[in-house]
Amino acid sequence: MTNNPRIVEHPESQYVAKNEPATLNCKAEGDPTPVITWHRDGLPVTTANENPSSHRMLLPSGQLFFLRIINNKNSKPDVGTYYCNATNPRTGVSAISRNATLQIAGRWSHYRAPVKSPKSISSFCCGFVVQQIYNKST
Repeated sequence: MTNNPRIVEHPESQYVAKNEPATLNCKAEGDPTPVITWHRDGLPVTTANENPSSHRMLLPSGQLFFLRIINNKNSKPDVGTYYCNATNPRTGVSAISRNATLQIAGRWSHYRAPVKSPKSISSFCCGFVVQQIYNKST
């Protein structure tokens, strides 16, 4: 007997510092155990399973692990919208997760506060800018 795959843990959007590791979670159930693949901006993600020089690894649990997030002016291969696909290897039936975006956390030196309303308050935490926006009530 086979059960269609079902996503039980969806990936979540996150901000990550460049050159730091990151993990996108995906967990699926089904019988037989579903095969997990990942997509970024609609295209298959290449992992070390397919290309040993890749900085991305598909872990046995289905997570997508980045040894380091690559982001420079000429190449942004990790920034984008991701989803995981869980496929029943016998029937080919798939379940697709919700989308999650991976973005680069901004550095203080690249930040300029907006001048117009809504007003914003910025604070510096852990080397990164945390910005809160509020509307002035009159």
